[in-house]
Order: sequence, then C-alpha cells, then structure tokens
Amino acid sequence: MTAPQAPVIFFDGVCNLCNQSVNYIIKHDEHKIFRFASLQSEIAKHLLSERPELIQNMGSVVLLESGTIYTHSTAAFRILKQLKSSWRWLLIFRYLPSRFTDFFYDLIANNRYRWFGKKDSCMMPTAELKSRFLD
Repeated sequence: MTAPQAPVIFFDGVCNLCNQSVNYIIKHDEHKIFRFASLQSEIAKHLLSERPELIQNMGSVVLLESGTIYTHSTAAFRILKQLKSSWRWLLIFRYLPSRFTDFFYDLIANNRYRWFGKKDSCMMPTAELKSRFLD
C-alpha cells in the first residue's frame, strides 16, 4: 500500500481531546483535504512503519503530508494553517523554536487523559464521514 495523496492525520483514537480535535478539523476543513486514521489502526502501523515509536507511545498527533511525517507542534501548526478557523492566530507561535512550542504541546499531550478523559475504544465515524477515514 502506498501513502495516500491527501494529507493524513493520525490521532489517538481513544483520547477524548484527540477525538474532539478531529471533529473540529473536519468542521473547519473547508476543502476536505485531510484524511484521518487512528494511531491504533493497521493502516497507521503500515504507513508509519519507519517511525514505530509514534504508534507505541501515541504522545503526538502525526501528520503524513507528501511523504513527510510531522509531529507535535509542527504537525498542529501545519494542520491549523489549512483550516478556516478563528484559532489561526495561534500560527504566530510557529515562528518560535519548536523546543519551546513542543514543551507546551507535550504538557497538554502528557495530561490529556487526566484532563479530558479517554474512551474504551476508538471513535466510529458517521456514514457521512466514513470516506474521510482510512481505517
């Protein structure tokens, strides 16, 4: 299987914050460019096989775009840049060093289950959204 042409967002499928973020992206992805897959999926294991640590610790959203893998705040900024969202003002922070922006990203990621909770299983997309999910 080759990498899809559309950018793919891999997310922790049992994380409430991650699922809310995917729903937000879907709502604000005006041109429907993004595709989605949970990090727990077989497609993630295949497409991210060169970076198995991303699947093992699931500590970051992962963006696969044009054959390049982006993680942490870099992935978040690249995703946000494509959205029609009132949160675009946050893009100003992408000019800061990634070690700084990743610190805040990791602070949220490391506490996401405690602050936002988690599900017992991955979310199931509605029939309307199923075509945007790879798994």
